Amino acid sequence: MNYTPPFKITTKIIDLISQISLNIGKFEAIDSSSTLPMLRKVNQIRTITGTLQIEGSTLDEERITALIEGKRVLGKVDEIAEANGAIALYKQLGDLNYKDEQELLKSHKILMDELLKTAGTYRTSDVGVGGKDGVVHVSPPNGQIPKLMSDLFHWLSTTDEHPLIVSSVFHYEFEFIHPFIDGNGRMGRFWQSLILYNWNNYFSVIPIESIIRDKQKEYYKALEECGTDGESTLFIEFVLQSILEAIDTVGNKVGNRVGNLTDNQQMIIEQIQLDNKLSASKLSDIVGISKRKIEENLAKLKEQGVLQRVGGTRGHWEILN
Repeated sequence: MNYTPPFKITTKIIDLISQISLNIGKFEAIDSSSTLPMLRKVNQIRTITGTLQIEGSTLDEERITALIEGKRVLGKVDEIAEANGAIALYKQLGDLNYKDEQELLKSHKILMDELLKTAGTYRTSDVGVGGKDGVVHVSPPNGQIPKLMSDLFHWLSTTDEHPLIVSSVFHYEFEFIHPFIDGNGRMGRFWQSLILYNWNNYFSVIPIESIIRDKQKEYYKALEECGTDGESTLFIEFVLQSILEAIDTVGNKVGNRVGNLTDNQQMIIEQIQLDNKLSASKLSDIVGISKRKIEENLAKLKEQGVLQRVGGTRGHWEILN
């Protein structure tokens, strides 16, 4: 008998799918030739930073940006290795078959190659997932993993449920099985992104992982409660709500592109085009507002995906659009 993961389709889930589908459709009206490449670059940085920080990494967006650009970055050896693996994996987003279990193993190998001798293979020992109160989830015995993963991929390949539901259910079931000795959280989040990207490639500009990072306690709580309930309904609702928030975040950035900036922000951009090493103090003198206001505007321009800081205090500004 074929395995079907247990979950319920609630009114909330139906409503969230409707809102997500409607908002994703709005991206079709975007001038993709000028906007999407910029958003993809910004999203890649935020996604990788977010998924690593969920696991405790201290690397920020500036250092992830430097690593993506092939620059040397100071930091803990294991955190740099984790970042290198995540960067390499997310570069494969458009080339992987999410229905192929062997592709999952290959992806884990890419992600964890610098960290694990057993990267790309299922665990051969039993593990428990820890929380602040001790072990909160005892994963299935290692001997059951091949069968459990085979069943999960068979369901993934044959189900006719909506991809938003499928990706969320897979994410939960994957975390429940915990098939690898390490890297399960990063792999689960990546595989959900991969499923969604194959449904609609506009998900390449939606930083779901960064939203989940900001709601980390809720993320783990949803996983724990579903483990107690024995089904993934609450987790589906949580993830779909996070996806909707991520889409709204991107939509706000698109609505605040360079052409719709304030006069002060437009002047800042124009001055940086002339000299990309201008300091906040110098910009304050030129624009005629306080240094604090300059810094607030620079922060907004970074948040909107218009500006990016490359390097530290001695670095420079890069205009992304």
